[in-house]
Amino acid sequence: MRDSTGQTSNIASTAAAGWRAFVVAGLMLRAMGFTAWAGDSGIHFGRDVRPILSDHCFACHGPDDKTRKGKLRLDTLEGMTARRDEGATIVPGDPARSLLYQRLVTTDEDERMPPAKHLKPLNEARIAVIRRWIEAGARWEQHWSFVAPQPRPVPGIGGAWARNPIDRWVRARLDRERLPNAPEAAKGVLIRRVSLDLTGLPPTPDEVAAFVADSRADAYERLVDRLLASPRFGERLASPWLDLARAADTSGYNNDEPRDIVPWRDWLIAAGNSNMPYDRFITEQIAGDLLPGATREQRVATNFSRNHVINTEGGAFDEEYRVEYVSDRVHTTASVLMGLSMRCARCHDHKYDPISQKDYFRFFAFFNTSEEKGIYPYSGSGFIGFTPAIEVPSPAQEQRLAKLRADLVETEKAVQAEKAANSNSAGQPSPDAKDAKDGKKAPAAKAPPSANEVTLKRLKEEEKTLLAALPRALVMQEMAAPRATRVLHRGEYDQPGETVTPGVPAFLPPLPAGLPANRLALARWLTDPANPLVARVEANRLWEMVFGTGLVETSEDFGVQGSAPSHPELLDWLAAELIRGGWDRKRLLRTIVTSATYRQSSAATPGQFERDPQNRLLARGPRFRMPAEMVRDNALAVSGLLVERIGGASVKPYQPPGLWEDVSVERRAKYVPSTGDELYRRSLYTFWKRTCPPPSLTSFDAPDRETCIVRRGRTNTPLQAFVLMNDPTYVEAARKLAGRVIAEGGATPAGRFERAFRLVLARSPAEGEIRVLAPLLEAALGRFRADAKAAAALLAVGQSKPASTIDAAELAAWTTVTSVILGLDETVTKE
Repeated sequence: MRDSTGQTSNIASTAAAGWRAFVVAGLMLRAMGFTAWAGDSGIHFGRDVRPILSDHCFACHGPDDKTRKGKLRLDTLEGMTARRDEGATIVPGDPARSLLYQRLVTTDEDERMPPAKHLKPLNEARIAVIRRWIEAGARWEQHWSFVAPQPRPVPGIGGAWARNPIDRWVRARLDRERLPNAPEAAKGVLIRRVSLDLTGLPPTPDEVAAFVADSRADAYERLVDRLLASPRFGERLASPWLDLARAADTSGYNNDEPRDIVPWRDWLIAAGNSNMPYDRFITEQIAGDLLPGATREQRVATNFSRNHVINTEGGAFDEEYRVEYVSDRVHTTASVLMGLSMRCARCHDHKYDPISQKDYFRFFAFFNTSEEKGIYPYSGSGFIGFTPAIEVPSPAQEQRLAKLRADLVETEKAVQAEKAANSNSAGQPSPDAKDAKDGKKAPAAKAPPSANEVTLKRLKEEEKTLLAALPRALVMQEMAAPRATRVLHRGEYDQPGETVTPGVPAFLPPLPAGLPANRLALARWLTDPANPLVARVEANRLWEMVFGTGLVETSEDFGVQGSAPSHPELLDWLAAELIRGGWDRKRLLRTIVTSATYRQSSAATPGQFERDPQNRLLARGPRFRMPAEMVRDNALAVSGLLVERIGGASVKPYQPPGLWEDVSVERRAKYVPSTGDELYRRSLYTFWKRTCPPPSLTSFDAPDRETCIVRRGRTNTPLQAFVLMNDPTYVEAARKLAGRVIAEGGATPAGRFERAFRLVLARSPAEGEIRVLAPLLEAALGRFRADAKAAAALLAVGQSKPASTIDAAELAAWTTVTSVILGLDETVTKE
């Protein structure tokens, strides 16, 4: 911690401070420029020491007082400085007199820490870090992410290379590491990279050619602005949020009934394309229903908190599952927006972060007052039985419904008029009775319905059918009388304890004064600039979106167990810039992708890979395998199959038969692929069944979305190659791409190879690549000319029809070639 002179205080000078006093002091010192990151290269508690203590000591000597051993606490200043009968835990400047160090190096097996049975021994290097820290004065620092980011002077280095402050922070780190930066990537590489990053789709050959030919100084900035203005940007920004919000088209558990995610997904895309400020984006999803005069769209936004799994199984306890749903909201909100693993505090005080079980249930209380059940009886009709929910008709449905209801009113009036005319008036027989008496009609036991009555019945049936077909969004809705929230012993729904009121973790700033303690107050608290986590977490997520890895690698965990930021000053600058810019995510993304850091070549020498294999120092540009959805969308786009309609119902691409039946109760669920244009829509719109997510996407690490996923894994497996070679989506894409190559590449193989590579990779093929592909083409031509059935079988894959004007053997042979190109590492990688 720093005092008013800016100097870091050591433990001895603050020995009497308690944890809460320390936190309050830490919050006050934010205004004085406190930071957990000093400018020199020595040992720092937050960066070097706390991770060691967290990994090896906090399980027994951390925040959880129920499992704490020896009354020793090492996660707080108070615990570190407490006097003990046997001596001081830490004696600044003197490791030999510090009990902590003594217990690490003692040869007495019974005294050495950590105990051998815990299987977490400290190696010599880590013990040396503890020793050097104590020798240097044992300076204490609050965990970096729990202190609000402060504006910092941008380093005055970087020279002509630096295009904005990002580059100056990066250059400062590279200078310390004595590393050069990479040159700028070629223009063809840049346009493909930034197009994929900002739209999720590759550029067309014409777009590449125009950019390469554009010699204006701001050509790249113009390209970025065009991409950010594209409606494809909203889809790209929405895609990772489906993981974050655990959004799926079914409810999970055993029955896994369908439900409607469409209204919220459409809201999500529209929010991105309208550049909704991030603070409003959060507020509407957390508490849109509590905003004054809440619109239908704002209520739909609260579906974010209702995207969790829902049980429809008989025999389960309603309250048990209702508690699970509320707990899911706590976990999702904390991990997605704050980068905190609050789930760990449901059953006991958190073992690493300063979150007590009481803190957990105070946070739980914000989400515990919604009108909902825990069990919704299975009806076979899916989403219609889930409440609270609102109807969200499309414009066409709204227009049709309005006309239907107007027709119903008019027809009802006509029917009532007929009934009035047919009723007895002043003792006279009704017209029908009079006709029967006069012999004009035979008397009927019951008069047939009139034409108006027939019309009325039909209109009511049409209205009922239309209402049943309307999209419905699950929403948050407050109870008239809020239920009490109690701390649950070990997190069990049937073991309530102390009653608590809504609140936030004690180590963070308090809720805004003057507001009722509800979800709207929580949303205001989350988006308050004093909150140290939310802006950092989102800035890190946007960085991760384009660089593949966040400045904080553990984007799901900014707590003590998470990784330290590679460039802490840069992260703080980005977070402050996000707030200063009105929470404008487009603006911050533009700053990131126009930096010289982003525009570097991703090529690296073996020596550079050995020095920094994960590119954490940012000495080169980003390079990583595309997300699953982008892999598929890229293939559809370059082949010409992609249908770019925005929004609407979920679609069902090809998948192996029988998978849904195998996981469904009594094999009830049947997967029927979509047809026509619906087959070729972006993967963002793919129907997501939680018990059987799309297999071609899960092969590329897409999750099941039963819980929120903040950071996907990224693997490289043989199964992915099999998918690219054999999945009907990619086989059909290869065939359509082959048709384009033949039609657009001229009559020679050389021209067609050129066109194929321009379409897929935005570059010309290398001579070595042609030397491999040319013999493959000849061999395939020979095979398919000799085996017409094999050619026909290959060309029959997929619902789209092959061009009848192209020789079947030739098209099949080129399909073999384009399949290889679509399966290249470079094709599924953002270079």
